[in-house]
Amino acid sequence: MSDTGSSRSVAGLFTEGRLTVIPRRAARRDPLLVHLAQTLFEPGREYGEREVNDALLTVHADYSALRRYLVEAGLLARTRDGSSYRRSGPPAAAGARA
Repeated sequence: MSDTGSSRSVAGLFTEGRLTVIPRRAARRDPLLVHLAQTLFEPGREYGEREVNDALLTVHADYSALRRYLVEAGLLARTRDGSSYRRSGPPAAAGARA
């Protein structure tokens, strides 16, 4: 799928800035997770768990599921004790800047 198609697919999951559903299928969920990581979290910055939760709450009430999916996808790295997180994972698409 092209970046434009993927962007359209992700945009279709939002209504008035809120995520309406967390896709169950990884093929639909993965582009959403990349979008959330790139738009909500700055590269290289450390975030406390509360900050991550608050950022995710701006888009959906089930912040814990989103946080878990982001960690499992390798887009957020969590310290061993779970006290802090950093954006990680694939770099931004060519030509795209956060």
